[in-house]
Parts: sequence; structure tokens; C-alpha cells
Amino acid sequence: MDINFNKNEDHNKLQVGALRDKLRNVYNGGGKKRIEKQHAKGKLTARERIDYLLDNNSNRIEIAAFAGEGMYTEHGGCPSGGVVVKIGYVKGKQCIVVANDATVKAGAWFPITGKKNLRAQEIAIENRLPIIYLVDSAGVYLPLQDEIFPDKEHFGRIFRNNAIMSSMGITQIAAVMGSCVAGGAYLPIMSDEALIVDKTGSIFLAGSYLVKAAIGESIDNETLGGATTHCEISGVTDYKAKDDKDALDTIKNIVDKIGDFDKAGYNRAKAIDPKDNPEEIYGILPKSRAEQYDMFEIIKRLVDNSEYDEYKAGYGKSLITAYARIDGWAVGIVANQRKVVKTAKGEMQFGGVIYSDSADKATRFIANCNQKKIPLVFLQDVTGFMVGSKSEHGGIIKDGAKMVNAVSNSVVPKFTVIIGNSYGAGNYAMCGKAYDPRLIFAWPSAELAVMSGNSAAKVLLQIEKASLEKKGEKITKAKEDELFNKIKNRYDNQVSPYYAASRIWTDGVIDPLDTRTWISMGIEAANHAPIEKKFNLGILQV
Repeated sequence: MDINFNKNEDHNKLQVGALRDKLRNVYNGGGKKRIEKQHAKGKLTARERIDYLLDNNSNRIEIAAFAGEGMYTEHGGCPSGGVVVKIGYVKGKQCIVVANDATVKAGAWFPITGKKNLRAQEIAIENRLPIIYLVDSAGVYLPLQDEIFPDKEHFGRIFRNNAIMSSMGITQIAAVMGSCVAGGAYLPIMSDEALIVDKTGSIFLAGSYLVKAAIGESIDNETLGGATTHCEISGVTDYKAKDDKDALDTIKNIVDKIGDFDKAGYNRAKAIDPKDNPEEIYGILPKSRAEQYDMFEIIKRLVDNSEYDEYKAGYGKSLITAYARIDGWAVGIVANQRKVVKTAKGEMQFGGVIYSDSADKATRFIANCNQKKIPLVFLQDVTGFMVGSKSEHGGIIKDGAKMVNAVSNSVVPKFTVIIGNSYGAGNYAMCGKAYDPRLIFAWPSAELAVMSGNSAAKVLLQIEKASLEKKGEKITKAKEDELFNKIKNRYDNQVSPYYAASRIWTDGVIDPLDTRTWISMGIEAANHAPIEKKFNLGILQV
């Protein structure tokens, strides 16, 4: 190992350490005091409920753990979007679990809470996964009601999705383990089966204070909408549980009796660990996003037995296309090569840039994977498409459009790993969030933006200078440097993988060593949903 390997390793391990520190903060929800208050009521926290529900020592992945990170500071923040979402196993069956975190503003819904709940339902719909809701919420966060109430991607879409999933035969189970108020009361009752915890769970369209104000009736919340009322009088709920654990045990028993699902039929063999040590990824991945490295070395540490079959190895070398297996699942890999490569004509191609021949190769490969029913894995470290007269005259726009067309119309499940750069149209062509990957997640080394912070700062600096000079200001070198650093720092914050994760542009930031688990569980989820459409590229300019 050389000195650069050791420097890279130190840098990347520090980044993973920082990731773990951030996650520990997220796991605290609304803080120690609010957790203690939850326990004092005889209630488990959202994370404790999920941990109790999921099978012991089984794999699980958390979706959008960083939702809301750095947002809503003027409202006290909203850690993890006030809701915890995990894909895991209940009685051996893969499910997605959504649990309101009552330690965060009593589980109130912020705009990002709605977006995260919709993402969970999207995953359930795409993959036909059973979904379990653990409800404990005060309803919409009123100071921000205008950002969550009326639009297509707002709160009401949740109930619309409940109805759609029911018609699709996707199992939905809800347990009311705390407050369930106003419009939120429809979510558990639109599920297939609903449970309520005695004395701590309540469901009503209007609480006792509002009832008194609206119609003058004096009644306590328990009589109005508690477990006895809804299990014995109204018939709104199906099961009454004595406490949180009793409710979760009942859910386990319900899930245990669900029949098998129709499978999509993705190919899986016995899983084999990579022959090359995955921990070496830390040393291979450069500290600087501008440095080169060989993406094949990353691939060998992600795939079974470190083996792959490269497609069109001598053509379009700035993109790697290869068949491999990940945790036994057959996959087609599309990856940006991050080192300078030489073409058969002796020309040099920059690493991380998509050229015409690369786009053409990727289009053909994506079509082949669709024909063979092989899931696609995109490994992103892309700065964009090649520019300049030679590329334009060679039809880079046409070839890039063909690749985007293939990605858009692909019917096999797609999974996107943002390893490094994810800039501009390169993000689109390599299956960014807008192109419906079943899961999209980033390593701590990732950057997402229209362009790099350095390039963007230079462009924005010229605009700022021109504006100031127009006002008669003289721009010294020192002033120019100050402006540049100010602009770059602001932009660098926005390209951070945590900035993207907080807004659910990705499903999470993960340790590179967890990549195989995310992809494997993602394909297992996708296997619940047989392909119903045919792959069709539509009209292409060939």
C-alpha cells in the first residue's frame, strides 16, 4: 500500500466516523427528556417500537434518517422528519415500517414529514411490500400548514395512497399507539386492519377541547375516542392491546399468517463474499473529488467473489458496463470510470465524463438487462457529458438523449449508489432521483449539484463582481478572494450528501461497507412486484 492509500483511508474512515456521530444525534429524536417523558407514559419510542417489531438479528435499512437535517431551525428542528422508516423482516417477511416519533413536536407533521411518509408509501407501492404504520401523532404542524395541507404531494396524498394500495392488494396494518387526530385519523382506518393501545391510544376527528368549543359538549378524550370506545362501541378499530408490546406482538401474529407473494423472478444464486477486501474501498477512494481512481477496484470489492463479466470492454471506456452478482442476485452494473482512458483510436478520455460512445454502449447494455430481466445498479461518480465542438459535431446530445431514454423507460428495478460526483445531466443519465430508482443512496464522499463548488463559485463570482463594479466598487484581489470563499462555502454546503439526504433527494448516507446489504434488500423487495410493462424505447434518433 502506498502513502496515498493510507491518506485516503484515514480521510474516508473519518468521514464514516462523522456519519456515525450524525446518526447517533438523529437517533436521539427530540432529546433525552422527551424520551423519558415517553417512557413515563408507559410508551416505547418510535425506534424502540420498530426494533421490538422486527426480527432479532435480521438485516434492516433505514430510509431517510437525515430527513429534515438542518431544516426548520426557527421551529426547533425536526430530527429525522419526526418519523422513522425502516425496511426489515417481521416473522421472516420483508415489510416497511413507518413510526411517528412523538418525541419530536408530539409527532406533528412538518412538510418534510409528509414527503418522507409519501416516500415510504412509494416504496411499498413499487415493490408491493406490506406496510405497517405505528401511529403516534398530534397531526399537522399548524405554523407550517400551508406547506403540507392542500397540494398533490402533501398530507392528503397519504390517504389517497392508502386507498390505492388497498385496491392493489398491498397489506396495510396500523397500530394507534398515541394520538391520532383530525385528518390523520383516516390513515389507520383506511388500512386493512387497525389496532389501538388501551389508555394511550386515541382516535378522533376533533379532540375534547374542540368539541366543547364547536358544539358545547363536555367529554374527555378517552370516552370520546379511546380504545374501549373504538373496539366496543364504534367498531372503528379491530384489536385492543393492553400496551405497546402487546400491540406489536399482535402485528407479528397477523404478518405471520400472510400468504406468499407472486415473485418477479430475478435470478439469485448462493451469495459469496467479495474476494478482495471491501474495507480497502476506504484507501482506494481519493480524498479529493478531483483525483482519479480505477472504478473496477471499487466494483471488485462490491460484487460476489470479486468477479464480473464486462460488456463491450474495449468500447466507450469512460463508462463501465458489466454483469455480476451482489449477495447472490444477478445485476447489471453501469459505472463511471474515474481514471483517464485511451480509446482504440489513441484518443484520451477524461475520467467521470460521459462520451458519445459511452452513452451508446450504456443504452445497449440497459436494453439487454431489460430483455434478460436483470436489475440495474448505477455507480455514480460523474461530472457530466463531454462538451466542445468535437463532441457536439459527433452528436453527444443525441447519444446522451438515447441513454436518458433507456434509463427512463427501463422496467427492471434500478438502484443508484452515489459514490462521488453527481453533477448536472450526468446525474440524470446515471439514474438520479428523477428517474425512479427503487433505492438511491450516497456515500459520505458524494457531492450532488449542477456543477462542482469550485466551478460554480467561479461563475457566480464573475456575476457578483460585475454587479459590484457596475455600482462603482473597486474589486481588489483580497476582496475577490473573500467573495470567492464566501460563495464557495455556501455552495459547498449545498453539494453535501447530507444536504441532499435532509431533503430526501436520496434515501440516505451510508457507510460504503453497507452497500451490498442495501442493494440486496432492495432487489429482494423488488422481487415482490412482477414486471407488468414491456421495455420500449419509444422514438429514438439513431
